[in-house]
Amino acid sequence: MLDVFLSPNAQWVLFSTLILGTAAGMVGCLSYWKRQSLMSDALSHAALPGVVIAFSILGYKNLPFMIFGAAVSAFIGAWLIQLIRSSSRVKEDAAMGLILSVFFGLGIMLLTVVSRKGGGNQAGLDSFIFGQAASMVRTDVYTMMAVAIVIIAVVIIGFKEWKLFLFDPDFAKGLGLSNRLMDGLYLAMLVLVIVIGIQAVGVILMAALLIIPPVSAHYWTMSFKRMLVLSAIFGGGSGLLGTLISTMGKGWPTGPFIVIASASIFLISVIAGSQRGLLVRALQLQLQRKQHRLESRPIPRQPVKEGK
Repeated sequence: MLDVFLSPNAQWVLFSTLILGTAAGMVGCLSYWKRQSLMSDALSHAALPGVVIAFSILGYKNLPFMIFGAAVSAFIGAWLIQLIRSSSRVKEDAAMGLILSVFFGLGIMLLTVVSRKGGGNQAGLDSFIFGQAASMVRTDVYTMMAVAIVIIAVVIIGFKEWKLFLFDPDFAKGLGLSNRLMDGLYLAMLVLVIVIGIQAVGVILMAALLIIPPVSAHYWTMSFKRMLVLSAIFGGGSGLLGTLISTMGKGWPTGPFIVIASASIFLISVIAGSQRGLLVRALQLQLQRKQHRLESRPIPRQPVKEGK
């Protein structure tokens, strides 16, 4: 088991999932405050047909080309969600659910066809469903790391702009910040972090890596800056811990273990979070009741002295 951790390939995979989780935590924090957490779930499922079609065109596994196919498919899904929302009375969450189910069903159908023709399973194409970081080669790791580092840099460099865009878009527009540009940049980062992560985490569970870390971070702080940092730490820690556990067994999928690690952090945050945790709330409630009892206690009257 020690040889697995000391091998160069395992070290690169661990580092790549750490960077991936960090990027997913940051982008997920933006989605949380934009109130579009379900969008990550819809786009991760919408990316699957693009992966399979890109593989079918080349006939072999090429991660950059498959990322391009996944990105195109995810952008089409996002465009269809906006089209359904603007041209009908269907609400945004219903439109996301519709695109999620249709695109994922299409992807599973295409994946079944490709697998029956031969080559799909052997190339590790089925690992895109639940994720299998161990199937990544060094070029895959380099591609994932490069894209994730760019996403992290964009979030850090444009922190002030993101804060204005999320919390006061009208004021940001008055300062000359284009909301359309920020929306496009946000959507591009969301799609990119999804498509680079689906091989490690899988299309089904990639949304969890975008949703759980920011929700967990919100139990510890009310500050957007601190929440962004904590979300990145929780996401990176989940990716690292889940990958470590998956390497201990033969053929264990990476995605479920990353989600379990992330869910464990969430459970700890719910219980012990310094801002919204159950223990803190119970302690605050106890102190309030104690203070209320002290304030409602009757004040003893002083005896009145009779004059001589």
